[in-house]
Amino acid sequence: MTMNTYIDKVALIYLQDKKILMAKSKGKELWFNPGGKREGNETDEETLIREIKEELSVDLDPASVRYYGSFEAQAYGKPEGTIVRMRCYTGTFSGTPTPGNEVAEVGYLSYNEKHLATVVDHLIFDELKAKGLIE
Repeated sequence: MTMNTYIDKVALIYLQDKKILMAKSKGKELWFNPGGKREGNETDEETLIREIKEELSVDLDPASVRYYGSFEAQAYGKPEGTIVRMRCYTGTFSGTPTPGNEVAEVGYLSYNEKHLATVVDHLIFDELKAKGLIE
């Protein structure tokens, strides 16, 4: 029996003009929802605020952060059986997202571009499409 290993992450779901905000890491091919792993005893919200500042160079408004849902799938670029568990939040920020730490590009993707994203993000795209939130 194969045992899965898990990577816990938090991520931001931010929509604009029926497209979803995504980022692409330096040296990687696929897009992902911005966010990352917690450091120490950080809460989800603290992790998300820090990661969004590092990756997108914007300040997430702590009062606007709301839990959206959790998604899990095979982790991108990791051995089979390595599963990413992503707790997703919505929120608003001040400023314009620009590539920060380890990020090569920031952009808004439509549903027909989901093939450019990681497997766990496909689940998010599908749910947002089913709810009529992205096109």
